[in-house]
Amino acid sequence: MLPLPPNPEDAVTSRENLVAFIAHLRDDFAERGEQWENPTLDCFLEALAAWIDASPFLYKNFQREMPPHGDWAFFARALGAAVVYA
Repeated sequence: MLPLPPNPEDAVTSRENLVAFIAHLRDDFAERGEQWENPTLDCFLEALAAWIDASPFLYKNFQREMPPHGDWAFFARALGAAVVYA
């Protein structure tokens, strides 16, 4: 498995792209999860929440515009559903 490109999220423009991106993350974790900064679910979720909280500043630091109409509810439903979906 190749490492993730610097900005793979820029290629996510559809639901199908998002599914492929998440599958790539899963495969990358299976192959080299011990190298991830957040190799446990609790660390990963904590980092995810921290990144989302800081994202307006991170976007500004990289001279990028924060997406004005992100579908936050969809993302929250997806995360919550993953707790029980099999």
